[in-house]
Amino acid sequence: MKPKAKLTDKRYVIPFILITTLFFLWGFARAILDVLNQHFKDELDISTTKSALIQVTTYLGYFLMAIPAGMFITRFGYRRGVVFGLTLFGLGSLAFIPSSTFEAFLGALFIIGCGLTFLETAANPYVTKLGARETASSRLNLSQTFNGMGCFMATFLVGSFLFREDGGKADVSIPYAIMGILVLLIALVFTRVDLPEIREEKTDESPGLKEPTAAAPHSPLLSLLRNRWFVFGLLALLCYEVAEISINSYFVIFVTGTGWMSKLNASMVVSLALVIFMVGRFLGSWIMRTVNAERMLMWCAMGTVACMLLTIMNLGKVSLVALIANYLFEAIMFPTIFSLAIRGLGALTKSASSLLMMTPIGGCGFLLMGYLADHTNAFIPFLIPLAGFAVVLAYACSLNHFSKEVSPV
Repeated sequence: MKPKAKLTDKRYVIPFILITTLFFLWGFARAILDVLNQHFKDELDISTTKSALIQVTTYLGYFLMAIPAGMFITRFGYRRGVVFGLTLFGLGSLAFIPSSTFEAFLGALFIIGCGLTFLETAANPYVTKLGARETASSRLNLSQTFNGMGCFMATFLVGSFLFREDGGKADVSIPYAIMGILVLLIALVFTRVDLPEIREEKTDESPGLKEPTAAAPHSPLLSLLRNRWFVFGLLALLCYEVAEISINSYFVIFVTGTGWMSKLNASMVVSLALVIFMVGRFLGSWIMRTVNAERMLMWCAMGTVACMLLTIMNLGKVSLVALIANYLFEAIMFPTIFSLAIRGLGALTKSASSLLMMTPIGGCGFLLMGYLADHTNAFIPFLIPLAGFAVVLAYACSLNHFSKEVSPV
């Protein structure tokens, strides 16, 4: 056990609060996708595989814009990156109003995905710098708790709106129009606030990193790719995104397809699961003030692997409980892997962050999950997240082994 450290410095409290509000916004935007799959399947009579294009299009924005976002933020700073991201996010949401075809909706979602990329590329590393290095994982997990809150609110409110029991037809552009107006107002607020730019140190303490000035003076990317721990972290984060996004996207389709519950009840249950997810991040943030992040990640990875195995075994209510319990174990994974992957990278932090923010392309894994659902049975698709969580477990075990070697107890 390590002694408790301060979560953040007094001078960073206001920036920390302001940036944390962004986590709620992109959690809300991403979670809406999980109810849109079923909504478009019903309204447009499309297959699960085709509905997966919702995730593919949105997360393609992450993949294509992550490096440009990192370059923009490196040149113009965190605050301008946030403002630009919010503007794209808001305009993409408002683009739902004139949209009337599936392809038009996909175009709007792509714009939103590009905007979210700027937000996440700026906010995630910024939070890790607002205090002591040893509490970076704890701090990011606390901010990500509000991401979980946004996810819960999205599935609860939008799910209730789209899957009304009175059978009335819901206009999907309404929640997006409201969200777009709100996001643009928040963008205006961020043009007026002062977010201190945190200068990265030129040195680093990350294991395996080749010094950029010696090995590749003009190539941060090459320097990062020579860091085996960063590359392993990048792979682990990608696999986590495959698992987490695929489960969220498939949840409503799965529990309704097995006949376990109605669409409205399914949206309520996934909202409950996301509350558990939010609580998991809060607890993780608190626990990691005294427990090493690497060890916490390993325990949680073991939990997710066990939950996926129980789900695949088709044990009825036991499988459903395991699927919901998985949200508790996976909760700390994204912020913890992210903070561990950029730890000690110094001046390369912004470049590393932009590479890490390409990993939501893992949401395209739902395309394969949808294909398996259409051509096998409802349970086989969970092999995809099982494989993803197994990679996270391997990463966590490797980090724990390395930390024991360099810091024997």
